[in-house]
Amino acid sequence: MADNNTVLIIGAGIAGLAAASKLGEAGFSVKILEARDRVGGRIFTQRDPSGAPIELGAEFIHGRAREIWQPLRDRRMEIVEVDGQNWCVTAQGLSSCEFFPQVDAILNEMDDSSPDESFLAFLDRCFPNPNHDPELEESKRCAVAYVSGFNAADPGLVGVHWLVQGMRAEEKIEGHRAFRAAHGYDDLIGAFQDRIARWNVRVQTCTIAHQINWKPGTAEVTSHDPAGTTVESASRILVTLPLALLKARPGQIGVVEFNPPLPPEKMKSLEKIEMGKVIRVVLRFRHRFWESISPPSDPTNSLSEMSFLFSEDELFPTWWTTMPKKRPVITGWAPFHSAELLGGGDRSSVIERALHTLGRLLGRKLQELSSWLEDAYLHDWESDPFSRGAYSYGKVGSTGAQHALGAQVENTLFFAGEATDISGNNGTVHGAIASGYRAADEIIYARGT
Repeated sequence: MADNNTVLIIGAGIAGLAAASKLGEAGFSVKILEARDRVGGRIFTQRDPSGAPIELGAEFIHGRAREIWQPLRDRRMEIVEVDGQNWCVTAQGLSSCEFFPQVDAILNEMDDSSPDESFLAFLDRCFPNPNHDPELEESKRCAVAYVSGFNAADPGLVGVHWLVQGMRAEEKIEGHRAFRAAHGYDDLIGAFQDRIARWNVRVQTCTIAHQINWKPGTAEVTSHDPAGTTVESASRILVTLPLALLKARPGQIGVVEFNPPLPPEKMKSLEKIEMGKVIRVVLRFRHRFWESISPPSDPTNSLSEMSFLFSEDELFPTWWTTMPKKRPVITGWAPFHSAELLGGGDRSSVIERALHTLGRLLGRKLQELSSWLEDAYLHDWESDPFSRGAYSYGKVGSTGAQHALGAQVENTLFFAGEATDISGNNGTVHGAIASGYRAADEIIYARGT
C-alpha cells in the first residue's frame, strides 16, 4: 500500500493547482502530472509586444467570487471592472443595444420547481407566438443568442433547472458585474504557483496520463513523457480532467482509462452534462479604428466607448474590446453552432472569416482591416486534445449530476474541475477553484479515516 500521505493530481489547470495548494499546506506529498507544456489548462494568457495580456481561454471574472479575488489581492494585483457601451447590429443597422430588459424578463420566468425542460422547450411553452409578433420573436431570438453565447451551450439541450441554479449562484456574488485581472488571468495562475512552491508541490509537464489501476487505498498511474513510460503509485489520485476527456473513449490522446472502471452512477452522470463549444479570435490592430465609426442614426455618437458588439452573424455573433482600457484589440466569440461551422478550418481561414465578419458589421472593407491588422491570436478549444471543448453545462435532467461526477470513489479516486462544481458555478474559474478546494478537503478528511 502506498504512503498515506501521497497524492497524484492529474491536470495542472486551476482546479488542480488550487487543490495542490491546500493539500501541500496540509502536509501531503503532492505531485501534479500535466499533459501540456504549461500549467493553467483553459486559462491561457499570452502577451502582445507591449506586454498587454491576450487571453485565449478564460478572460472575465464573473462577480466578486472570493476564490479569485482573495489570491489576486494577496499579490496586490489590480482588478478592473468591465465598462463601456454595448452596440448591436440588426437588419436596421448599427445602434445601441436595447434587448437586455426583454432578455432578463424572459430569463426571470424560468423556474426549477416544475419538471425540467430545455431552454427552447421553455420558450415554446411560456412564450408562444401564434400571431408572429415581431417584437416577441426578436426577444426570443436574443434570449437564445444570450444562452448559447454566454454558456457556449446548445439551447435545445441545456436544462432550465441548470440555468436557474446558475442564475441563483450569480446573484450571491454580483455575477451581473464583470471584471478582468489587469495584467491577465495568468496573475491568478502565478498566485497559485507561488502557493504550491511554498509547499514543495512538484509539477511535471509534458506528461500524459493514460491509465489508472486502482484498488481501495492505493493506485498506480501510467503516463508517458518525452523520456518514456512511467508508473507511479500514490494513496490517492485527484483527477481534474475536463469533462470531454472523461466522456471520451479510452485509447485517445489525453483520455485516461480506469481499471477497474468507474462506478455506474458516475458514468451515468457524464451523460447528463455536456461540453460547450467555442472558438475565439483576438485581433490586434495598429489603431482603434472603430473610434471613428458612428451609427447613421446618431452621427454625433461614436464607438469610441464600445465594450461589446452583438449581432446575428452566424460565425462571430459577439465581439468585445478591452474597455475600460483602450487598446487596439478586439475579440471575436464563436460559440456553439458558430464553432461547429468554423471547426476544422486552418488558422488563416478562420482569421480571414473573422476579419470579413468584423468589417461587414462595422462597414469597413476587408482590405482596410487586413492592412491595419498587426497580429491575430486564436485557440480552437474544441480541437485541443487536452480540453476538447470550452466549459460544461447541464442538460435536461442534470440535477445532481455534478455531485455524482465529483464524488470520491473508495477514498482513493477524487475528482475536481468546473464540471464537478456543485454550487451552480459550472463553467467558471471560481467554480473550478471551489471544486479543487472541495476535493482537497475530502482527501484531508480521508487521511484521518
